Amino acid sequence: MNLLRLGCAVVVVAAVLAPASLAAHPMDEQNAAFVQGVDGPAPGPFVYLGAKHMVTGYDHLLFLVGVIFFLYRLRDVILYVSLFTLGHSVTLLAGVLGGLEVNAYVIDAIIGLSVCYKAFENMGGFERTLGFRPNTRWAVLVFGLFHGLGLATKLQEFTVTDAGLVANILSFNVGVEMGQILALSAVLIGITIWRTRPSFVRHAFVTNAVLMSGGFILTAQQIFGYVFYS
Repeated sequence: MNLLRLGCAVVVVAAVLAPASLAAHPMDEQNAAFVQGVDGPAPGPFVYLGAKHMVTGYDHLLFLVGVIFFLYRLRDVILYVSLFTLGHSVTLLAGVLGGLEVNAYVIDAIIGLSVCYKAFENMGGFERTLGFRPNTRWAVLVFGLFHGLGLATKLQEFTVTDAGLVANILSFNVGVEMGQILALSAVLIGITIWRTRPSFVRHAFVTNAVLMSGGFILTAQQIFGYVFYS
């Protein structure tokens, strides 16, 4: 089993074992206490928290792995990641600064489905079942909106003072994008190396099937949380 497939399998196992509450954009007690205790601009810590969230946010990473899986040109990678970043940033800022409130379990269930969607697309599922492929660029942008809204719902669970709020949320968003670049760089290097080997073609379908299974697990966890904890 190659490293990428092993990594996907580890993520899936972690998702199975984690409680539903942990899948909805976790923030540990220490970080949560810090967010609630901030009174004024704190760009450095918020950049760190944003980067940490993205690097450890396996729902985001699973989706982005699906997005770049079959992208061979760097300009295409930049284009699609930029679309995701645009959507992610808009709803993160609008959700927190605009007070847009939605159910976190519902949003995170949709985020899980976004992973299923991209993996299904990579497997050629839409062509086989519908005879055509939906516009991938629009799909990545729209799902980016949901990913950002999911993060916004988590931040809204904590009491954050208005003092320095804009600067802190902008800093958090910068950190998210920095973490995204770091995580994607590692993933892209791994995929690029794997593409040079015959096993990529042989195992691409299975890898995306594993990816889709991870998305279904994430979705099921959130539906369970909505039914029993919401």
